[in-house]
This record gives sequence, structure tokens and C-alpha cells, in this order.
Amino acid sequence: MQPNVPQPVFDPNAPNQLKPKLRPVRGFATKHQEKVYLGISDAQQISDKVVFTVPAAQVILPMMDGQRSIDQIVEEVGRGLTRGMLEQLVAQLDEAGLIEGPKFDIMLAKLHEEFDSASHLPPGATAQFADALVAHEIGKDATSEQKAEQGPEKLKRQFDKWIDEALKDVQDPSFDELPRAIVAPHLDYGRGWLNYAHVYGRLRVVYKPDRIVILGTNHFGSGTGVCGCDKSMETPLGVSPLDTELFEKLKTALGPEDSEKLLKDRYDHEREHSVELHIAWVQHVFGKRENGGHIPIFAALVHDPSRNNGDSYDGQGLGLLPFVEAMKKALGELPGRTLIVSSADLSHAGPQFGDPKPLAGEGEEPEAIRNKIVQHDREMLELFASGKPEELVASMAWQQNPTRWCSVGNMVAACKIVEPADVRMLNYAATMDQKGMGMVSSCAAAIF
Repeated sequence: MQPNVPQPVFDPNAPNQLKPKLRPVRGFATKHQEKVYLGISDAQQISDKVVFTVPAAQVILPMMDGQRSIDQIVEEVGRGLTRGMLEQLVAQLDEAGLIEGPKFDIMLAKLHEEFDSASHLPPGATAQFADALVAHEIGKDATSEQKAEQGPEKLKRQFDKWIDEALKDVQDPSFDELPRAIVAPHLDYGRGWLNYAHVYGRLRVVYKPDRIVILGTNHFGSGTGVCGCDKSMETPLGVSPLDTELFEKLKTALGPEDSEKLLKDRYDHEREHSVELHIAWVQHVFGKRENGGHIPIFAALVHDPSRNNGDSYDGQGLGLLPFVEAMKKALGELPGRTLIVSSADLSHAGPQFGDPKPLAGEGEEPEAIRNKIVQHDREMLELFASGKPEELVASMAWQQNPTRWCSVGNMVAACKIVEPADVRMLNYAATMDQKGMGMVSSCAAAIF
């Protein structure tokens, strides 16, 4: 079913193929020679392989739960599905590491080995963006050497250009003091630059922090609670070292059991963009310290506290409140200034995210839908700006997070750690594709 690609062969002696269990995947439509295919990729980004099949396979995929046999799936689906057709799809999925089994286990073990053996995590999204800037100027034939040499400077110039554009008409283009925390998006730079620039542009003239704590969102990983990282992190602008002093004090405050929970799913950081996208900004805005290195960081991914009253989703991970209390204790024992970064996107709406109707158009209905999303955002942000994180969580839980805010956890954690006297909302923005298939909103805020 995959176009112009040699097909793997179904193994009737492989238990994982006889009763296939699909891993978390993402589906997308694509065309090949005027035919529409369903692309299936790894939602956790452990495998970089993609399987292409017919769109009707979307009916089959939910049946791959590890309990049903090949014959049971064929019987339940019907619709002309044959065992041979299903065997071919299962073989493809197994080869790509998209069902559980030995081939996926090898991929996962390799990722874990590479993670644990590295001193720092290599750049991903930031390097891709810097490379694109070079390719845009030089052309598609830009070499790896040209990208490595010119990328950092072009990235810094782009940041400065965005800052100048965002702050050209504002009355307060700089902070008088370093905020205790900030909120900015983790959208790709092309869509989120305005809110990145509204915050980071105002940090250019304040005192540098002595450490930075970045709280992100776990988009792809398997962690069910707060997920910490024990690595330094790299962007095209250099390596931001792990703040080992904070890290050790945090583990002491957590105790052995909760420290193990904090790091159990540390591998989730390998493919996570919500932390990395901020590291390049802080490296650019604050520059290097007197010793020649960048400001040390600690990063954690925070789950959604509205789903299980702040505890981890399965009760086995690190809950939000134990993390917050330990972080407050650890920071209280350290000298100097700390900047906490809440890497937060807000609403995710439109057919791309499961809603029935597109958001584009000038008619009453799409406009009303868009206005409802914005109104919900503003109501929830008002709770946040008023220093009421518990009410924000309660409201999201009661409403079942209707517009899919993805970063309630790190916003609430930042607020609870800082216990703010003042929250300043700097900007709000929502981006949408031309067809209205997906809209994502974000904000820029400073917490003092």
C-alpha cells in the first residue's frame, strides 16, 4: 500500500505482528501521482520513519490494541479488508517502529543510549530555523559548512529584527528590573515571533539572571508527571550548561523517591521543542557571562494539573505540588537572581485539532467561533494575571479544557513558585492558516 517503496514481509511467527499494538501515531493526508494517501508517523518522534497507506486504514488503526488478532481485526472491520492487505500494513508499521515489538525496542534503546552518553542535547528546531535562514539567502545549495558558519549570526539578526518590529510603538520597551518569571510561546518562530519578541526584547537592558529555569510542555513523551532533564542544551548560539548546583539542591529537596520520578522519563526531552526554542532567545538576549559561558539552566516539562487534580496522570509520576515545593526550597537556598520561563501556548482550535468546522471566513458562524475562543482565552488569562492559579486549574477542569490549552501546567507551576505580586500581560496573539483548519493562541507576560 506504500507507493514506490519495497514492502517488508509479514512474519507469521512474530507475536507482535499477530496481535499488533499501535504506538502513539499521527496521521496526515498527502498526494502521490494524483492519489491521496494517509501518512502515519510517530507522535513521540522516536522513529523518523513514515508509513503511507490508503485513507480507509484510519478505520483499522484503532483496532490495533494488542488484544485483537489479525483475523479478528479483518472480521470486525469488514468493508472488503482481506488478511493479506492487513498483513502488509502491519509489516510496514512494524518495520517503521510504529507498533510495539522488538524493532521499536531497538530504536528506543538506541535513543536512551545516545541520550545518556551525551553531555548535552544537540540542537533541533533552532538549528533547522538557522539553516533555513542561510538557505533563504544563499539558496537551496547552501552547504553544511555555510549553514554552520553563517547560521548563528543570521539567527541573532532575525531576533533583533523581530524585537525592533514588536516594540517600535510600545510605551515601555524595556523592563526596569528583571522579572521573576516570564510567559512566552513555544510556537515555531515564524508564527510566534511577536510574543517572543514582546518579552525578550524588554529583557535586553535589565540585570542578567544567575540561573534560568525553563518550564515546558511535554508534547511527545511518555512521562505522566513533571519530567526533569539532567543535561546541558545546545542551540546554534552555543551550549547552555546544566545548573548542577540547583539540580542537586532540587533532588535533595525532593528526596530519593521523587527524584527518581523526576528523571524517570528524562528521555522525553530528546525530541521536545518547548524548551529549546527559548534557550536561543536567552542566549541572545543575555549573552555570555564573564567566564565566557552562557547562563546555566535547568529544564522540566510540566503535565496538565486539571486532568488529575495536580497529580500525575497515572499516579506513578511526579506531581505538580511536590515539584513546586521542592523548587521553591532549592531556589531559596541559592544566592543571586533566578528567571523562570513558562513556555506556554494556549488554545488549539479548528479541524486540525478535532473541531468540526473551519475557522476562516467572514460569516457570522466562523466569526462567532473565533470570538468565543478569544473570549475564553481572556477569561483564563485574567485568572492567571490575578494570581489565582488554583481557580485557573479548577475552571479548566470544570470546562474540560474546551479549547485545548496545552500549557496550563507550566503556567501554574511558574505562578506557584514565584507567588507574584504583579503579573503584567504584554501581548496576546492568535495565528491561523488561510483555510482556518488550525488556530493557536499565545501570550507574552512578565511576573514580578
